[in-house]
Formats: sequence, structure tokens, C-alpha cells
Amino acid sequence: MGDVRFGSVRILGVRVDKVTTEQALGAMERFIAEGRPHQIVTLNPEFVMEAQRNPEFRVTLEEADLALPDGVGLLWAARLLGQPLPERVTGSDTVPLIAEMSARRGYRLYLLGAAPGVAEKAAEALRRKYPGVQIVGTYAGSPDPAEEEGIIARIREASPDFLFVAYGAPRQDLWIHRNLSRLGVPVCMGVGGTLDFIAGVAVRAPRWMRKMGLEWLHRLLHQPWRWRRMLALPRFAYLVARQALFGAGRE
Repeated sequence: MGDVRFGSVRILGVRVDKVTTEQALGAMERFIAEGRPHQIVTLNPEFVMEAQRNPEFRVTLEEADLALPDGVGLLWAARLLGQPLPERVTGSDTVPLIAEMSARRGYRLYLLGAAPGVAEKAAEALRRKYPGVQIVGTYAGSPDPAEEEGIIARIREASPDFLFVAYGAPRQDLWIHRNLSRLGVPVCMGVGGTLDFIAGVAVRAPRWMRKMGLEWLHRLLHQPWRWRRMLALPRFAYLVARQALFGAGRE
């Protein structure tokens, strides 16, 4: 899929859209105006590597309506492929901007996932920071297929414009893709650990580390269990370098 207004670059076969944060927010407003369900994915090198071995996830990313360049490694890869991305568009930055926009425009938000109680804390934090924001539901739930009918019923009853799903990748994105047509929500977006950051139960990297592309290091220091995931990064760099030498990397 993908929004025809934007170009894209293919990194190891995975489409990454060439969008700025402002353009992404504009696209989301168009999605709401259209009324039909749309899926947004927030890509990083781990997503790209998971897609190499997970066909279902690869299809999910391919069929997304908007593929945001979340990880700094994607900006490096796109430059190497001669198709630079305009900027990094992270879920952690975008969700508060959506909340701010929603407070002004009256859009309705639903927060799904994270540990029990986290979505409620995130909702409270967003309401304090953006008075008037409409958060019409919070629920932890799980990506277990056995829970889908009940969760979908909750969301449909709340009738949000935005659904943020925090089950971690690839589960959150597969869950959205599997249920997108039944949810009836104009904008559905997997947000990983964003609700944890907003709720204050996890600490995001300082701005200077984010600017230097070291957010991955900060997360590894605070979440050492992620080291297995980080092992994919050297292979990602190798495969991208090989693509730059032997493949065009363009769409």
C-alpha cells in the first residue's frame, strides 16, 4: 500500500516512506477524513531483520498505509543506498504530537496494551499535558487471539479516531493487521514502549543521545535483556552494505 504522495526506499526489501513528522501527521488527518481503517508501522532495523525471517510480518509491513522511519539505522541505510530519508519520525515523539493535535481538533484516542495500569497512567499524563484531549478508552489486554473478540468490542464501542497498540513488535503490528477491518478505526498504530515512556514507568534516552543516534545504547543499558535483539544490527549493516553494492534499493 503506502501513501502515493510520498516516495519510499526499500531497505532489504522493506518499504520505508520518505516522510517528515509534519507530513505524517497530515496523512493521519487525511486517513480520519477518509473514514476507513488504516495501519501505520514505526520501522527500525529490528523490524527489517524480523521481516527477513517472518513472512507474515513482512506482508504486514508491506500492506501498511504508512511506514514511518523510526530507527536511526534506517536513516543511515537510506543514505548509503542513495535514497536519503528526510528525518526520523519516532512513535515516541509522534504520539504526544497526536495528543496535542487531538486536543485542538477533537480527535478521540484509545490506548491498548502495555502492562496493567500503564495505559491508564499514560492517559492521565496526556490529559495533564494536553487539556481537552479525548482519551475514550484504555485497556491492557493481550495479543492472544482468544481475547480479540472482547477487545474489538471494547474499541468499537468507544469509537476512537486513533488506536495506539503497545504489545511490542511484531505482535502489535500483526494484531492490528489481523483485526484492522473489524476495528473500524481510521488510524491504528503500533507504539511499542511509548506508553511506558509517557506514563513514566520507563525512561527515554536524553535528547543528546537521541540526536547522536545512541538511543539504542540507552535502551540496552536500561533493558539488558534486549542484547539478543541487538545482535541483529551488525548483520543488518552488512546486508545493507551488500544491497548498496549490488542492488538499487529504490522503489
